[in-house]
Amino acid sequence: MSDIDRDQYLIDQEPYYRPVHKEVMLYEAAYAARMPVMLKGPTGCGKTRFVEYMAWKLRKPLITVACNEDMTASDLVGRFLLDINGTKWQDGPLTVAARIGAICYLDEVVEARQDTTVVIHPLTDHRRNLPLEKKGELVQAHPDFQIVISYNPGYQSLMKDLKQSTKQRFGALDFDYPTAEIEAEIVAHEGGVDKATAEKLVQIAHRSRNLKGHGLDEGMSTRLLVYAAQLIGKGVDPQSAAQMALVRPLTDDPDMRDTLDAAVNTYF
Repeated sequence: MSDIDRDQYLIDQEPYYRPVHKEVMLYEAAYAARMPVMLKGPTGCGKTRFVEYMAWKLRKPLITVACNEDMTASDLVGRFLLDINGTKWQDGPLTVAARIGAICYLDEVVEARQDTTVVIHPLTDHRRNLPLEKKGELVQAHPDFQIVISYNPGYQSLMKDLKQSTKQRFGALDFDYPTAEIEAEIVAHEGGVDKATAEKLVQIAHRSRNLKGHGLDEGMSTRLLVYAAQLIGKGVDPQSAAQMALVRPLTDDPDMRDTLDAAVNTYF
């Protein structure tokens, strides 16, 4: 498929990513072995940014798919389409990635139906191929091709978890919110605020994370802290910014909102 413009999937500018442990080194080794990689961690902790950073660092194209429960195997692999000249085959994002040697990132893969995710199996073992049954073609993956998936184990249930037959095809990296010092550094850089303001936002987030399982499904993510910082940077007063970006998206429960608002008022 030489007509696919590989360069359109390259990331031109370096995405900001602050390494926390050995994840960069481990991923580079996994990519060198073309090992499929699974990123596990809570919402908004940097999984997607990490993949973007690694694709930039390795100078490889990146094709991202946001998985959802309505996604079919055809959405990933491809389908025949009708046009003015009749029917033509259109590759799905997984097939495009396999052909051009891209990193294919399936974000929140457990949201997809299990009968959809099994289509990746032949690409995640020694075969490294993708059968296009409707087209009668067997696509051999480009030597540079790699699959990366992510999901949030905090939300997994019997209905929404990966099969063992899928999990055991991947190496896994655990992600979590960084230490307070590193998280403040990230929020200050990405949000454009001073370190003192970033540290206060992080302290509010820690209060909310301590409430996980005690009225909150999830604590405030690093992503939300950056949103709050960006609002402050645009001249919004810190209390209003924190309420809009941190408290209101998290819960509709009046008592929990009062608790979180009190945390905001403590620091601002």
